[in-house]
Amino acid sequence: MRLVVDLNKCQGYAQCAFLAPDVFALHGEEALLYDPRAAEEQRERLARAVAACPVQAITADGLDGAGGATAEAGQGESGGR
Repeated sequence: MRLVVDLNKCQGYAQCAFLAPDVFALHGEEALLYDPRAAEEQRERLARAVAACPVQAITADGLDGAGGATAEAGQGESGGR
């Protein structure tokens, strides 16, 4: 599964870091760190993180289980506050 976070959209709400802490982390108050190649066992947490992003900054390829579909972040992002 491949993750992309649009750091220009990210406002640092940290919903993704709360919902998938093994994948997303805030560094300081403004910088989001994340693993762009998340492990398969993180699928459910990633789906929640994507859905929780208030600014829809997270894109996850293969999140729906079809192997290549894209789920645009509904909410879950963090990184810039």
